[in-house]
Amino acid sequence: MPPPGRLSDVLLYTRTTAYRHDSIPAGIAAIRELGQAHDFAVEATEDPAVFTDASLAGRSAVVFLSTSGTVLTTNGRSALRSWVAAGGGFVGVHSAACTEYSWPYYGELLGARFAGHPAFQRATVRVADADHPATAHLPPHWDWHDEWYDFRSNPRPRVRVLATVDETGYQGGGMGADHPVAWCREAGAGRSFYTALGHAAEAYQANAFREHLLGGLRWAARA
Repeated sequence: MPPPGRLSDVLLYTRTTAYRHDSIPAGIAAIRELGQAHDFAVEATEDPAVFTDASLAGRSAVVFLSTSGTVLTTNGRSALRSWVAAGGGFVGVHSAACTEYSWPYYGELLGARFAGHPAFQRATVRVADADHPATAHLPPHWDWHDEWYDFRSNPRPRVRVLATVDETGYQGGGMGADHPVAWCREAGAGRSFYTALGHAAEAYQANAFREHLLGGLRWAARA
């Protein structure tokens, strides 16, 4: 069981067995810098052996940063599921939605699975819930460049949608008028936060995006 009410120990996982984003080093650096600035430890790893009951015990959050493909062992899956159910905070960033397709629980934990995306381009993010720490600092309409992920299904019935993207402002969107790009949900005694943003290395230098990640971490950890 993680300690309640404090963001103290974050496991940052970046293993890929499919597409690998060039922005992963920038993402690791950004989250480490957030840890230094806000007094929480960050362990970055790509070793699936770290997912054990003993290793996860006491951690306040686990982040899957642009992971892809099958990244956990059978025992690792069991440990992560038990840890979240007991109160752990899970955070998925960008291609975390392209991860563990063969594990149904992971899809439920995250809220949706990746289907495809058009070219990297500018669009307008619309804040749907300004009462969440991941979006409270953002303007109601936020111009941003990214890969605008389409999902196999709209997560809205199962999650609290925090932000959507306006498909009328870019080319190739496939979800229509309601296109969530950031959301959160309760998961047993634990919590899950996901943002589809974060494709490019430049994203992790932007203060607005860093605050978005920090807010998601804090919410997931109940901090």
